[in-house]
Amino acid sequence: MKKIKIFLASSNELKFEREQFEIEINRKNKAWFNKEIFLDLNIWEDMSARMSSTGSQSEYNKFVEQADLFVFLAYSKVGMYTAEEFEHAFGQFQATQKPFIFTYFKTPPANTEDSLADFKTKLKELKHYGANFKDSNDLWNQFNKELEHLEMEGFEAN
Repeated sequence: MKKIKIFLASSNELKFEREQFEIEINRKNKAWFNKEIFLDLNIWEDMSARMSSTGSQSEYNKFVEQADLFVFLAYSKVGMYTAEEFEHAFGQFQATQKPFIFTYFKTPPANTEDSLADFKTKLKELKHYGANFKDSNDLWNQFNKELEHLEMEGFEAN
């Protein structure tokens, strides 16, 4: 069985979308069982609450650095921990060409925090343009297409 580690990063404001994403990942695991592919989804709610000498976020960052796929979600803001997780994923990507990084932005409300615009500016400087989604179904449809392409490539090419 080929295990594909996925880290899903987002702030608490997208809890519903994370829950729906997790449901869809479980469905995909059932569909891909005979292909011997297991999608191992890690979200911060599933991480240990145990105190760490280096801080809880450093423990989450270990999962980020070991991920095959990094999925970033944002809505009205980019929290400091979500931004830190992206930095770790991007640093790992620069060093090893993994994880595959996907950035998705939910259609924002009228009032957003500066952190969202700042992050989008940073992505433009990296010559990366994130995808937009309107709801959890739209998010899954887009990401599922990415999974299908990656599966055809053996989760290897980047």
